[in-house]
Order: sequence, then C-alpha cells, then structure tokens
Amino acid sequence: MAYRRARHCTARETAGPGNRLSGEIPAELGRLTNLEFPYLQRNHLVGEIPPELGGLPNLDRLLLGQNMLTGAVPPELGSPPELTHLSVSRNLLSGEIPPELGNLAKLEELQLDNNLLSGQIPLELAKLTALERFRLDNNQLGGLIPAGLAELPQLALLYLAGNELTGCIPAVLLDVAGHDLDELGLETCQ
Repeated sequence: MAYRRARHCTARETAGPGNRLSGEIPAELGRLTNLEFPYLQRNHLVGEIPPELGGLPNLDRLLLGQNMLTGAVPPELGSPPELTHLSVSRNLLSGEIPPELGNLAKLEELQLDNNLLSGQIPLELAKLTALERFRLDNNQLGGLIPAGLAELPQLALLYLAGNELTGCIPAVLLDVAGHDLDELGLETCQ
C-alpha cells in the first residue's frame, strides 16, 4: 500500500472497497488524525490489524471485512470515540473478542462474523446501547449468550449461529413482541 510516508496528510477517506489492494495495513495510517472512513474491505490485505488505528480520534467507520487479516482484534479498537461501524468480518482473525469494544458508545454496527474467534462473548458488549446490527456468527465462540444483549434498546439484527455456544437462548431474546429485533440468527440449545 502507498501510505508509508503519510505524515501531515488531512485525508478523511482511504481508497475504497474492492480495489485489489494487497500487503499489510501500514501502522502509519494511525497518524492520519482526520481519517474518518478507511474503506478497505474486499481487498487482499494480510497481516494483523494495526493497533494504531484505535488512536484515530475522528474514526467513524472502520471497514476491513473480506480480506485475509490474521491475529487478534486489537483491544485499542475500543477507543475511537466517534466509531459507529466496525467490520472485520470474513477474515482469519483469532483469539478472544476484546471487552474494550464495549466502550464504543456510538457503535451502531459490529461485524465480527466468519472468523476464527474463540472464548466467550464479553459481557461488556451489553453496554453498546446504540448497537443496531450485531454479527458474531460462524466463529468458534463458546459459553452462554449474555442475557444483557437482549437489553440493547436499538438492536434489530443479531446473528450468533455457527458457534459453540451452550445453554439456552435468553427468554427475552425470544420475546419478539417485546423487542424490536427484525432478524435473529441462532441455533437451538445444546
């Protein structure tokens, strides 16, 4: 990628989806403090997500889905105060979901689906009161579904299928009449 020498740039957006970009995401993108919309999905990006991206104060949307990114989701991604959309779906990310993502007060969409994420769904994600769309499907997550997810007031889409979750679906999630969920993707209890 051609971002290596960016020092005093005032860019608000990056290249865009599906531009056949390849290589690693340079950590230097974290120096572009005005960057709001790095659209980097549907490319051929490899390597780890630079934690420096979590230091972007104006970051609104971070779209890194449909690449070949590896490693863990950096906990620093729970820091950008303006972040409304985070998509790292359809990569090869592994490890646990960082509980720090629960700090994203303005987050409306969280897509972590189709990776190799393991561990439990962090209870801290129930603090995402602006969350409307939430995808964790097709990972290797285990444990119980946190009941607090049912209390997210804006939640309209929740996909958790294709994991190793145990226990039963919280009854509140099944009470569609009492909730604004439009789509609920779950498997039966184990």
